[in-house]
Amino acid sequence: MSEIAMRRTGLALTGFVSLFLIMDLTMKLLLLPQVTETMASLGWPTDAGTTRMLGLLQLAGLLLYLWPRTSVLGAVVLTGYLGGAIATHTRIGSPLFSHVLFGVYLGLFVWGGLWFRSPRLRGIFPLNSGD
Repeated sequence: MSEIAMRRTGLALTGFVSLFLIMDLTMKLLLLPQVTETMASLGWPTDAGTTRMLGLLQLAGLLLYLWPRTSVLGAVVLTGYLGGAIATHTRIGSPLFSHVLFGVYLGLFVWGGLWFRSPRLRGIFPLNSGD
């Protein structure tokens, strides 16, 4: 795959996951009723402070991820955030493929987008053909 195609693939994956995270964190920051209901069903406090704190943590991770100089740090922060979501869904017994692993899917998009758009990261984590 050419470098241009790799970069475009990385930008597409980054764009997709970023749009999803922007939608999710905006819903948290606006304290939409659906968010409060979901927080309660997951066993999280439903107060505005907790909900907004989660939205701001998500925003901080996303901004770090989108800034080229801090993109790896942002990917690590987002991975930790998504790990919390995975743990929460595991704790309450959510369905595996649609809920528990959704954080894994998003994490793969985060790291995949970064890997495709960063030659330096591909140098650290190459995909070998098995030779």
